[in-house]
Amino acid sequence: MLALTRSRRRLTTALAAFGLLTATAAAQATVIATPAHAATTHRVLFDDGHAEEAGNADWIISTSKPDPLGENSSPSVETDWTGALSSWGVALQKTGSYSLKTATSALTYGGSSATDLSNFDTLVLPEPNTLFTTAEKTAIMTFVKNGGGLFMISDHTGADRNNDGYDAVQILNDLMTNNSVDSTDPFGFSIDSLNISSDHPAAISDSTNPVLHGSFGTVTKSLIANGTTATLKPSDNSSVKGLLYRTGYSGNTGAFFLTSTFGSGRVAFWGDSSPIDDGTGQSGNTLYDGWNDSSATNAALALNATAWLAGDGTSSGGGGGGGGTGTCTAAQLLGNSGFESGNSTWSASSGVITNSSGESARTGSYYAWLDGYGTATTDTLSQSVTIPSGCTTAALSFYLHVDTAETSTSTAYDTLKVQVLGSSGAVLGTLATYSNLNAASGYTQRSFSLASYAGQTVTLKFTGTEGSTLQTSFVIDDTALNVS
Repeated sequence: MLALTRSRRRLTTALAAFGLLTATAAAQATVIATPAHAATTHRVLFDDGHAEEAGNADWIISTSKPDPLGENSSPSVETDWTGALSSWGVALQKTGSYSLKTATSALTYGGSSATDLSNFDTLVLPEPNTLFTTAEKTAIMTFVKNGGGLFMISDHTGADRNNDGYDAVQILNDLMTNNSVDSTDPFGFSIDSLNISSDHPAAISDSTNPVLHGSFGTVTKSLIANGTTATLKPSDNSSVKGLLYRTGYSGNTGAFFLTSTFGSGRVAFWGDSSPIDDGTGQSGNTLYDGWNDSSATNAALALNATAWLAGDGTSSGGGGGGGGTGTCTAAQLLGNSGFESGNSTWSASSGVITNSSGESARTGSYYAWLDGYGTATTDTLSQSVTIPSGCTTAALSFYLHVDTAETSTSTAYDTLKVQVLGSSGAVLGTLATYSNLNAASGYTQRSFSLASYAGQTVTLKFTGTEGSTLQTSFVIDDTALNVS
């Protein structure tokens, strides 16, 4: 049937607000959105207990420690937090899927402090400038072995910012070769004692790699502004893999960015701190904006790697957090899939989820009605969902009904886009675009595979955009995302 215009829906919503609908409908119209399948919160600890602010270094996400939210509880731009790593921190915070803290004292594992490693999924070591104690090395290595993610960021040899006789190259090599857990080259690489003045290391060709092609974007190049590389030793750990290489190098030498695993955990190494530097920090520091360098894709690399280390929604190993490859249990992942719980779980424009008589649900009483106003309007409907990394099948389906007052048989005046968004809000893919040209009686099931997003937390988003005259209604019901 031809839908009532959207003004009728607005009246229905207004009546509900004033208590003029039935008690049941009014109650359902005011349900608070509380996700039944909330995205996993990835817990990331940034270290600032090893002279990470010495000299011109300012490797902190915020001057508020341990909790950066104390400086600004809802940051929207990187200057809302103070530190050369604030762009990194704010980008993660804005996704709503990360809990960030800063450690300013000795690192522990299995203790009672709020910054104990057992409370986190990932530890970031942003160019440490003092040696880790024996106890700290045991804590770090045990954390990784039990499922935690470790992000090691070095600088060039000789970058001894606090003049104590040790630079990050020596300190991180000492962590890997002089600990009580496993000192036999546990991660499968060693850091080179080099000072490479400049280069733009390029990414290898691997379209399936989640660090190079993750929810925060595609990585093509990074940046060296006085940094170093690593030598891979796959005979010691076959999981080690170079992802970006210094110009002219490949294989086991010249790896500027690499990943590995240890026990149930994950490891990433980056050979320079300049790529994570956003150029702003505390007064008096001389900083370099590598984060926004247009000749590289450093932000995507840092953020994708953080997501991968934290497990990116996959099941965790013991104690530490998000390591391991994840498993898949057959399930339907979408919450409130038929909209019968009103506005819960889904994020939607006002009045989109409704039981209005202007359209008909396919099953039950509620459905999602986008557009139908006959005026220039955009409606959205979205839900975040984590697809386990072990799943080989991820089938999205929904039933769609389109009716319209448009008469053209060739021009798409009004459209509905079905898209997959990453954690940063970037569009990872457009599954389909429907329009007034798809108008038909009744519902039609639409199906798509999301298997390529396994191991990621993504947002499914429907966006209806209507022109200035003549309504088109996009009506959705009985959604599902079945994995196995």
